[in-house]
Amino acid sequence: MKSTTNRLDRFISQNSPFSISDTRLLIAQKRILLDGHVAHSNQQKVTKFTYVELDGNCLQDNNPLYIMLNKPKGVVSATKDIKHSTVLDLIQHPQKNELHIVGRLDFNTTGLVLLTNDGAWSRKISLPETKLAKVYEVTLSKPLTEEYVAVFREGIYFGYEDITTKPACLEILSEYTARLSLVEGKYHQVKRMFGFFQNEVLELHRASVGNISLEGLEEGHSRLLTKKELMTC
Repeated sequence: MKSTTNRLDRFISQNSPFSISDTRLLIAQKRILLDGHVAHSNQQKVTKFTYVELDGNCLQDNNPLYIMLNKPKGVVSATKDIKHSTVLDLIQHPQKNELHIVGRLDFNTTGLVLLTNDGAWSRKISLPETKLAKVYEVTLSKPLTEEYVAVFREGIYFGYEDITTKPACLEILSEYTARLSLVEGKYHQVKRMFGFFQNEVLELHRASVGNISLEGLEEGHSRLLTKKELMTC
């Protein structure tokens, strides 16, 4: 996602009658406040969520939004779709049209979907380097064996991209069900990993991302993330 960070002088020229060259004088006269503090340099960074005042007038007052949704089957992980309901259709928030999706789920995959208007946050939690575990509950068409556990732990080679998946933790719950923890999210990764054994995924549900869990959130419902949940991402 494109960065929304701007230099203060450019921001002032784009959002007020003053030019880039006027900004130095405005700063010297202490007429600009950033998040309540007097601006000190025309090169200060202004993000999408920096509160900006000029002569006591607000030029920008945006609040970051972090929302979790328990996605049902048959809902598209998109902001618009002419045929099907989208995740945005399920969210009740006056600023929902500002949101983008962090880690999409397939049409028939259920569970945790995160949405935000904060591009820096979504990039951070999507990076494999962040090592944020994503936990899935999986139902398979064929019985599971301990061989799956060992292979998933070693990583599986995807020839089409010439890559090997990072080690994943597979816990067998019953003959046909398992819990899988990943730190990456390649295209259709869960289905492709079980496809290595020619074992079809019948049901797939994302239960958590990091310490953000669906516990207590009914299917089709959404809520804002807590400060504690945000601190762990």
